[in-house]
Amino acid sequence: MASSMAIKTLAASPLTRPPLTKSLSSLVRLVSFSTKSDDDDDAIPTAGISRPLADILKELNKKVPDSLVRLRTEDGFNIKYIPWHIVNRIMNLHAPEWSGEVRNITYSADGKSVSVVYRVTLYGTDAEIYRESTGTASVDDPGYGDPVQKAEAMAFRRACARFGLGLHLYHEDLL
Repeated sequence: MASSMAIKTLAASPLTRPPLTKSLSSLVRLVSFSTKSDDDDDAIPTAGISRPLADILKELNKKVPDSLVRLRTEDGFNIKYIPWHIVNRIMNLHAPEWSGEVRNITYSADGKSVSVVYRVTLYGTDAEIYRESTGTASVDDPGYGDPVQKAEAMAFRRACARFGLGLHLYHEDLL
């Protein structure tokens, strides 16, 4: 009886689902780094679904188009970054079976900043891997959003960068 339960559990696993069908493809119109032409409307966006991790990581390591990169100024320096919601869409496209979670939220002893630890896990047909990173935000920062939200977004982007997503922005001046 236990073995039949294991088979049922495996059959319901997200890793064993069939690829997207064409009817579902109309709902999935996300950012794509592929070199497909705009005339290729019949293509089914199945990138990342039930694929080996090496294939997923190869896609995530591609350069993010400049049109998706934003610029902000901090302490007189221009900083390029990819907004968290764009990173989320890229992850959904190239690694749709990813998951993310806040692992820890810590306020500094003086209460002036908050740090968040975030974990991103990728699931491939051959294995699963995770990367964690931190983000810190000042409680007094007048920008949009609360400090925990800002720190979480920063930690999420950095954890994704550990898989290669947007990593080129960190060393653009060396290229």
